[in-house]
Amino acid sequence: MNRRSFLHTSAATAALAAAPFSLRSAEKSGGKKFRTVLIGCGWWGNNILREALASGSCELVALCDVDSRQFEPTMKNGAAGSGSTPKRFKDYRDCLAEMKPDIAIIGTPDHWHALPMIAAVKAGAHVYVEKPISHTVAEGRAMVNAARATGRVVQVGTHRRISPHNLSGREFIRSGKIGAIGMVRCFVNYAGGPEKPLPTVEVPKELDWELWCGPAPLRPFNGGDPRDPSSGAGNRGIHPRGFRNYLDYANGTIGDWGIHWFDQVLWVTGEKYPKRIYSAGGRPIAGPAVLTAHEQTTDAPDHQLATFSFDTFDVQWEHRRFANNHTDKGENVGCYFYGTKGIFHMGWQKGWTFYPADAKQPPITEAAVLNQPDAQNIRELWADFLHAIRTGTKPVSDVGEVQLATNMALLGMLSLKLGRSIEWDGARETIPNDPAANQLLRRPYRQGWDYPTA
Repeated sequence: MNRRSFLHTSAATAALAAAPFSLRSAEKSGGKKFRTVLIGCGWWGNNILREALASGSCELVALCDVDSRQFEPTMKNGAAGSGSTPKRFKDYRDCLAEMKPDIAIIGTPDHWHALPMIAAVKAGAHVYVEKPISHTVAEGRAMVNAARATGRVVQVGTHRRISPHNLSGREFIRSGKIGAIGMVRCFVNYAGGPEKPLPTVEVPKELDWELWCGPAPLRPFNGGDPRDPSSGAGNRGIHPRGFRNYLDYANGTIGDWGIHWFDQVLWVTGEKYPKRIYSAGGRPIAGPAVLTAHEQTTDAPDHQLATFSFDTFDVQWEHRRFANNHTDKGENVGCYFYGTKGIFHMGWQKGWTFYPADAKQPPITEAAVLNQPDAQNIRELWADFLHAIRTGTKPVSDVGEVQLATNMALLGMLSLKLGRSIEWDGARETIPNDPAANQLLRRPYRQGWDYPTA
């Protein structure tokens, strides 16, 4: 066995031995089936639902979505195989009150994570909620408090914590093989260009746009039809799938992709809070944001740079929605850990690679093992979720841990909005001696909705 094979095998074996139950044994298990509801029946909600039903441990009893056009594709995608016809709801409150589920899957847009999650755990359900956990820092705190007060398991969809190559890569770094870490660089780059405003169109009769906006500002509708394959992430309309670049409903690329890689940094290093944050960015390629009664563009930055200073290292974030390329070890997403013994690249579809500082030593690499059709590891994360419910243990992507990574993304956007750096007291979740910045840790809800205080 050569050096590369030995280190590769050692790292993978050690990581697998330390992995949670779900990775060692993700087979279907008998016993009680959990009454499960899906709140948010879009593309990603369906990806989660598919694995929930495939586990053999879940009975789908209800679908909930403000857009009734989502129901038919969801039934075709997986619900039809559940053995019964799930009830359909528009309002999550009605769904939870009537169905009293054991599990609630929340696959809604970001601004709709906090209220349904808190309501679900208070109704007695365990929750699988998508990342980032919240739209604001204060929402996230309320979510963690509610999970702890009710004793419910809340798993967040940061599935990279369970992916085989991420597990082995974490063990490789933590074993000291890359030396002391001085810096980490996280990046996501996509294609894009100048934006032309999209016209306001009539709200489809199947969509309750007022409820879709919910506690967030009510913007003019400019979306498409979720049943139309062209109404995907490339369509800049708010609904479906375009919401991430409208800051009323999400936090741009740093909120979408940044959460994954910040979570990797914290998970690998054991750190919790950055001390200082500075971010810059804008829309020089996309152009000025437009919002009128007749037309609008997105308003998230088309590029963003952010620096997060910890006690012993700094984390750098970079994203672009233009000049897309795969010059970073063949990927347009990932992160680099820069250590005294070399550079470790944690990727997605390409797995990980370590480049020793000693140029005479060959790189060490491990390929990714991902599930299709989504090229992720939701299956293993769902199995870990079920294991945590059955055993009363903490899940691998516990809401309290992923809140820390969510906060990094939210604070990066907060600094960008302020146009200056901020200090962060992570233990108290406050920005010391900075009233203007602290005001941005939460936001006013629209009339008729109460900000969570759990």
